[in-house]
Amino acid sequence: MEQWFSLKWFGYDILRSYEWVYPYFLYLIPFVPLLFWLRNAFHRKHKQRLVITFHSVNQGRNWLTLLRFVQPVCVGLAICLMLTALARPQIISERTDRFSEGIDIMLLMDISDSMMEKDLSPNRLEAAKQVARQFIKGRLQDRIGLIIFAGEAVSLCPLTTDYELLYGFLDEIKPDMIPTAGTAIGSALAVAVNRMRETQGDSKVAILISDGDNTSGNLDPTTATQLAKAFGVKVYTISVGTVKKKSSSDSLNISTAAVDENELQNIAGLGKGKYFRATDNKALGAVFNQIDQIEKVKSRNVVSRDISDFYRVYLYWAVLFLLIAIGTKSTFMANILED
Repeated sequence: MEQWFSLKWFGYDILRSYEWVYPYFLYLIPFVPLLFWLRNAFHRKHKQRLVITFHSVNQGRNWLTLLRFVQPVCVGLAICLMLTALARPQIISERTDRFSEGIDIMLLMDISDSMMEKDLSPNRLEAAKQVARQFIKGRLQDRIGLIIFAGEAVSLCPLTTDYELLYGFLDEIKPDMIPTAGTAIGSALAVAVNRMRETQGDSKVAILISDGDNTSGNLDPTTATQLAKAFGVKVYTISVGTVKKKSSSDSLNISTAAVDENELQNIAGLGKGKYFRATDNKALGAVFNQIDQIEKVKSRNVVSRDISDFYRVYLYWAVLFLLIAIGTKSTFMANILED
């Protein structure tokens, strides 16, 4: 606390800045002079008087006469200051802190042979990597992990907020990282659940990017999705590529790997998520934008109040004036004929 004996504590700006806990004590201050009037009225007949004829031209101006008012004025001021202290002046400053609760997001990226089809530019896998990078860049305070899968699933990056590390892993993804052929969607979901089951976050999300054609793995997608649901993991599925099957009438016999929409729709339905279909690069980017809007970071505002009490300042001043009043009671400043 600053020096209490500074006169600034009685300035208009300081008094105006206070918030009073018990303001009704301030309403008693105007009645303090009434206490002295009542005291004088009740004790008027009992006062002892010493009749002395004293003539002085400057008697009314004698400064010694004015000193007799020091004691009652000090007592009055002390009472006023005690009432001010009892009103408990405070200065309250409020600060609002915004806390964000991040989401745990696991990206499950299919790197099987079917993801090398070129119906997305330059191919399904590279398009998914590019859009995933943009998605990560738009997140804030979320922990994001990366799982790749083909005939088996591999956790490439655990949940982290180090997005630069994630970018590095995304750049390194190649189809030959998993030599086992096939598409093990169920295994990928199981790995994702295993990574997120012990996390403390309220929101857990798995985003599965695949052509949806589950062909391998020891765990079927339905069982894996039920497992995810049990651990509170919401599953979004994205099918990439066009639904176009091999045509025998095509003279060149060119085909695009089929997209199994039903499998991905079932997974999203069981996983309390949503199914999206991306037939080109623009649509894939729009899908990630939708997910970004759905899974917003939860934030809460916490208002903290810093309360500073200043009643001690006025209490110290009251004690000071009381000491002055007591110290002058038996001096020439007081009327020795009064009690």
